[in-house]
This record gives sequence, C-alpha cells and structure tokens, in this order.
Amino acid sequence: MNSIPSFAEPLDVISPITREAFRNAMAKMVAAVNIITTDGPAGRAGFAATAVCSVTDSPATILICLNRSASVFDAVTQNGIVCVNVLSSSHEALSGVFGGKTPVDERFAAAEWRSGITGAPVLSDAIVSFDCRISEQCDIGTHRVLYCTVEGIHDGNDAEALVYYRRAYGRIAS
Repeated sequence: MNSIPSFAEPLDVISPITREAFRNAMAKMVAAVNIITTDGPAGRAGFAATAVCSVTDSPATILICLNRSASVFDAVTQNGIVCVNVLSSSHEALSGVFGGKTPVDERFAAAEWRSGITGAPVLSDAIVSFDCRISEQCDIGTHRVLYCTVEGIHDGNDAEALVYYRRAYGRIAS
C-alpha cells in the first residue's frame, strides 16, 4: 500500500542569504579543477576555474563563469575561443600558478601545451580537454556566463581527478 509521506517541521534556513553564507555553502560543493586557456589577437591568457559544467550534448556545449574584473576577461571574450583543460591530481601546483597573479608567460612555461583546432592552448597531459568557440554570453552579477560550443575533444589519461572541496584540493580516482 502506498502512503503519503509525512514531513517533519521545516528545516532551518540561513536568512537572509548573505554573500558569506552563500560562499560557505558553495564551498561544500565538490568541483573539478580546470585551466581555461585562450589565444588570439587579444593575446594568450589562462586561468584556473571550477565554475564549469555541461549544458547540452546537442550541440555539445559547456558553460564557464568568468568574473568580469578578472585580468584575463578581455583576452578571453575578445578572442572568442577557449579550451577547458580538466586537471589531474598531478596538476595541483599548476592550478595554483594559473589561479594566482603569475605573469602569463610564466603560467604557460609551467607545462607542455599544444594548439587546438580553434588555436586555444591544450594542456598536453590533461585528463580531457574541450576545445571551444564562445557562442553566447550573458552577464549575471559580477560574472559573465560563457556558453561554449565544443569543436574538439582531446582525450588524455585516466589519472586521478583534481577536485576542490571546502576550499582545499582533493583527489578522485576512477
């Protein structure tokens, strides 16, 4: 016999939703660590990001959230191409280089790169890389959401994935 479930009292919620409360809650969401790269007339640039996810498989599309005040913003949006390089656990130091204030030339000197079909730099030993063209953009608050059509997939190795959880790096094995 099916019965209607009973619900206890409502859960306590954080109200009002402050920036700090939201950021602390989001820190509990496990995310893959990626290096997003671009190259073209506006210059070569790259940054570490966890705000990346799939949108649809037809056409293959990824979204990336990029802070509009980031030093790489103009290069990424003006070049119109990106490569999402998914990092393995061996790339923790590289993520730090791309996540900090390291000059662009030093960032790219820290690893081996190839050129993707769009011209965006592809990390040679990434777990997987998605070579994309930015097809649409939308501003939300402090960030721009980039919708990126995948033009090439470079399948790498099956190493442990580098993830970010509770403001620290972690590893996930397959």
